[in-house]
Amino acid sequence: MKGTYLSKILVSSLFSVMLFGAANVNAQDRRGHGRGDWNQNQGRDNNQNQGSENRQQAQQQRWEERRQQQSQQNQERQQRWEQQRQQRDQQQTQERQQRWEQQRQQQQNQDRQRWEQQRQRDQQQVQDRQRWEQQRQNQDRWNDQNRRALEDQRRRDQDQQDAWRRQQQNRDWNRQRDDQRRDNNWRQDQQRRADFYRQQSQRWQQQEWERQRSFEQQRRLNQLRYQQRYLEELRRDQLRLQQWRYNDYGPYNYRYNRGGSFYLTNQYGAEMLRRAINDGYSQGYLAGEADRQDGWGFSPDQAFAYQDGSYGYDGYYVDLGDYQYYFREGFRRGYEDGYYSRYQYGRYSNGGYSILGTILEQILGLQFLN
Repeated sequence: MKGTYLSKILVSSLFSVMLFGAANVNAQDRRGHGRGDWNQNQGRDNNQNQGSENRQQAQQQRWEERRQQQSQQNQERQQRWEQQRQQRDQQQTQERQQRWEQQRQQQQNQDRQRWEQQRQRDQQQVQDRQRWEQQRQNQDRWNDQNRRALEDQRRRDQDQQDAWRRQQQNRDWNRQRDDQRRDNNWRQDQQRRADFYRQQSQRWQQQEWERQRSFEQQRRLNQLRYQQRYLEELRRDQLRLQQWRYNDYGPYNYRYNRGGSFYLTNQYGAEMLRRAINDGYSQGYLAGEADRQDGWGFSPDQAFAYQDGSYGYDGYYVDLGDYQYYFREGFRRGYEDGYYSRYQYGRYSNGGYSILGTILEQILGLQFLN
């Protein structure tokens, strides 16, 4: 830009000198034409003009020298400026190259990091797919095993149902065949059960004095009081049975499982078995509580009520052995709750203890037959 500015100044100076020279020539021409009568003094004027021209030529020569010097200086400045510009451009180019190289390295590092992250993600996806495939295969194997197990169980259930239906059909046929004979012997069979129950009750009552003396010697006063209450309940049962009358409560439409074998009973017998479990729990709780209060060891099977197992038995519709079995099942659970002062198998309500319904159904496993 400096060189351009100096060039403009030089051109302007030259243009001014040319205008000045042209003005002088025009003035001389006008003086020559306007004064034709001055021919005599022409020589003198010419001499003067010649001296002026010599001076102008000398001045023009000096000006030309100065112009050349200025031009040379301008060229030198232009060269220096061009060198500086080249150096500056080269430096800028180097700086741009360095920045570009840094950006390129940064970009490469970022690309390398992204590639590494993508590779890790791909590896993770591959591992996830492998785990998913393994889980799917395990799930398929598990489903196949379950399917086969369900099919096997379904076949077993179907076989059991078929066997049970055949057994039921045979039983129905046998029942129809024996209906007449059972009706004839029903009352005699129930009477024999009642007589056996009364004989057993008398035998336990005869041993009452010996048990009472044993409890007194062992200082088990709470257990003694509990046994006295239990015997009093048995005496009330005797009075109730003397006034009880047999009623026909319909056919055997319930069955229960005891020791892997099925037994049949009617609606009243089913209620009696439920009552046996519930009464057994209530008496067991009181017996366990008494032993805990006496500081006696855990021994439900040594309790008199457990050995007797006939509390609440009517003497009809179910065998005494079945009644005692379910009474003792409830007694053992009640004794455990009473001894440890808890309610794991039953609850206390309305002044009495009763077993939970779910526990009762688990013990009895009663089924209604259509």
